Amino acid sequence: MVGCVVGSLSAVQPGGFDLGALTAIGVEFADPELTSTITTVLNRVEGELLTAVTSADPFVTEAARHLAEAGGKRFRPLLVALGAHFGDPMASMVVPAAVVVELTHLATLYHDDVMDEAPVRRGAPSANSRWTNSVAILVGDYLFARAADVAADLGADAVRIQARTFARLVQGQIAETVGPRDGADPITHYLRVIAEKTGSLIATSARFGAMFGGANPEQVERLAAYGEAIGVAFQLSDDLLDIASESYQSGKTPGTDLREGVLTLPVLYALAADDADAASTRLREILSAGPITDDALHAEALGLLRESPALKRARETVRSYAENARARLAPLPQRPARVALESLCDFIVDRTS
Repeated sequence: MVGCVVGSLSAVQPGGFDLGALTAIGVEFADPELTSTITTVLNRVEGELLTAVTSADPFVTEAARHLAEAGGKRFRPLLVALGAHFGDPMASMVVPAAVVVELTHLATLYHDDVMDEAPVRRGAPSANSRWTNSVAILVGDYLFARAADVAADLGADAVRIQARTFARLVQGQIAETVGPRDGADPITHYLRVIAEKTGSLIATSARFGAMFGGANPEQVERLAAYGEAIGVAFQLSDDLLDIASESYQSGKTPGTDLREGVLTLPVLYALAADDADAASTRLREILSAGPITDDALHAEALGLLRESPALKRARETVRSYAENARARLAPLPQRPARVALESLCDFIVDRTS
């Protein structure tokens, strides 16, 4: 499944929100006032998030809090908080807006685990393995409903944006599930899936922050475009790390996607290449066979991919998305929040170089 990994560290700690974990995944917090404001907002989000998932039914509360209490990076609420710094970062609707995007994200995780038959999520048994697939799906639906309920307090525009974002998420999942249509370019299809499944909600996170912080309409649109580009760049960089890194920071063993037959961007580039040299020909032969479960073949494919033009081309694609994200920020006022957002662009390029 395509999803925005964005590192494996949890920023939610027992004593409060830990910005150190977010710094470790590439966000720069060099300004004390920015650090203080972001920490305050994210701690408030944490409290309101747990309140939002509470139900009169104890079992629903337990199941709905399962992933929320397991922690996570709260990357999307972070982007809400950063986006709000182009207006009033402490405006009253900023925290509820962040809760909306995190509830939506959590809901997708419940559904993703069912689709993937995943046994573990955030270091704990997944909801589907702890209970059943049916319960996990229904809890995901419950969280989507709670997100819509909170969004209703933010006004009609927020409800419409959240609904359209949800529609994109579902469209992306459908596109991934059915695969590219006959005659369609698999690479274009893959990039579309990532934009819809990952980029769309990150775009809405940055949009909500700017909107409810009171930024002007042009700034809102620029931050939303930044969010989509940076979301795609992060997911693509995880594709590369699965191949290029000896110790993959998401917690996955390098080459996991190859073993599972997941066609990520470097693999798609390798399959589409028409290079006639022996290494490229051999790589296409191995990759065309599907999931690579044989250890010797897996090691061979991983080695060939690491040295292939396909990996270099994938790196260039990641860089182009990161630079596109940076370009969206260029006309915005120079302030610490912009520096923090730009630092993500640098981090993505550096981590896959």
